[in-house]
Amino acid sequence: MLVIGLTGGIGSGKSTVADLFRQKSVEIIDADVIAREVVEPGTQALQSITEHFGNQVLAGDGSLQRETLRELVFADSTERLWLEQLLHPLIHAAINHRIAACRTVYCLLVSPLLLETSQRDLVDRILVVDIDRDTQIARTLERDKSPIETIESIINAQVSREHRRASADDIISNDGDIEDLVFQVEKLHGQYLKLAAKF
Repeated sequence: MLVIGLTGGIGSGKSTVADLFRQKSVEIIDADVIAREVVEPGTQALQSITEHFGNQVLAGDGSLQRETLRELVFADSTERLWLEQLLHPLIHAAINHRIAACRTVYCLLVSPLLLETSQRDLVDRILVVDIDRDTQIARTLERDKSPIETIESIINAQVSREHRRASADDIISNDGDIEDLVFQVEKLHGQYLKLAAKF
């Protein structure tokens, strides 16, 4: 099974690119979705988080208040490290399980932390969605309505744009329109089908 790792900074357009691949009947494994699943109400992980940070990180229905937690951990690198050590092994194991169950010609692992975690070891090829920092901040502000300080903290905590580009086997530039994205995905899909045939 050929596994393509799709990554990029916050607000780069990973989800849009993943949707275009999904339209090609490529199975998408989304690390963010899995990250939400491992902290659902009733899980040991959510209990540990609540014990560590207190009830302030819980919503009224008992689910994780992700925005509150995000602001807490990106304001304090020690807290972020604690959370990563709790969640990353759980997420890694769940991703590995989904890859093993994948039945399409190739699959796409979408992960913002692909290059920062052991998830990198699960993929055969790295595809980076690339945009400049100003566009990244503007798009994330529009989408998340988070304070700009939080967004900049997240960007600064992620690997640099230069490191991401240097680590890439393939790069999609997301500074154009949707038609341009469609063209780039079409081209890469054809390449990946040829590569998958050799696996």
